[in-house]
Amino acid sequence: MTAVNAAARPRHPRDVLFDAGERAVELPVCDHYSGVEARMRKSLALQQELGPVFDVTLDGEDGAPVGGEVEHAHLISELVVSADNRFGRVGARIVPDGHGAFEPMLKVLLEKCGHRLAYLMVPKIESAHGWETTVSTIERVSADVHLDRRRGGPLPLHGLVETHGALRDVQRIAAHPRLESLSFGLMDFVSAHRGAIPQSAMGVEGQFVHPLVVRAKLEISAACHANGIVPSHCVVTEFRDSDALQLAAEKASRQLGYTRMWSIHPDQVRVIVEAFAPSAAEVDLAIDVIQAAEAAGWGPIRHRHAGREQLHDRASYRYFWHVIERAHRTSLAGEDQLPAEARRRWFAA
Repeated sequence: MTAVNAAARPRHPRDVLFDAGERAVELPVCDHYSGVEARMRKSLALQQELGPVFDVTLDGEDGAPVGGEVEHAHLISELVVSADNRFGRVGARIVPDGHGAFEPMLKVLLEKCGHRLAYLMVPKIESAHGWETTVSTIERVSADVHLDRRRGGPLPLHGLVETHGALRDVQRIAAHPRLESLSFGLMDFVSAHRGAIPQSAMGVEGQFVHPLVVRAKLEISAACHANGIVPSHCVVTEFRDSDALQLAAEKASRQLGYTRMWSIHPDQVRVIVEAFAPSAAEVDLAIDVIQAAEAAGWGPIRHRHAGREQLHDRASYRYFWHVIERAHRTSLAGEDQLPAEARRRWFAA
């Protein structure tokens, strides 16, 4: 890979290329869901092995036994505050607002582990107005239990778009200041069409073909990017077909603009992370361009690549810097995608 000249240490590219108040949430590219206790513990162990290249979401909705949601929230809390949460990148999914266990679960999670939760995932958003009501409830319960996030700021919220109302209001929902990611709920969205969308649209191929499903994915992705938050792609249920999963992840990332994707089986994690990672050639080119831009004081440059000379300015510099950041976020433990000097220069703590 291209070496990095460390002779001069100019202003950090983030400070030069982006406005100080610009909202730009960055999250690990994989969000791994698990709900059964043994699988939750295995997920945390896998995170310790691979590093914080993926988040673990402990599932209190589909993962909890019916009627046992509050007890499950206590188990989730124990895991979140345990030493197994080494990187602080563990979140929790709660039941939807309107469910009888919503506030009791919320109280347990916020009181017992709210200070360590990386985020709270709220499913089945119905509308922008409903989302405002849900956030108000979360803020009220946070105050009731005296949640102290210290200097970490308010608890980040993630939302799941899987209803007609949420899709209709997705731009307004994505603009909410407490939200840092929106996910697409494929199964519930297809089911909400009362049989008008065939079952094949839930599969690994059909979900990238059916116009109504593709439209929903694109609207969610566009709304997230317009508001500086992270679009998270839905699951692939064919979890044993790694080739199909890789193709789906590459389509989600390269064609639909998603920067994060759900995993529902440990074997999916590495495949998703690698599919969302830039290639070595992309990383090398990005480093070359950013170095040349630094040397030119961030003015326009001519850069030769693959035998062709191209003009670059701050617009393309921002693109190439995002490539470098994505390489940083997708570097598995012991498999760093960036040269050591680039990591020291731009990502040292």
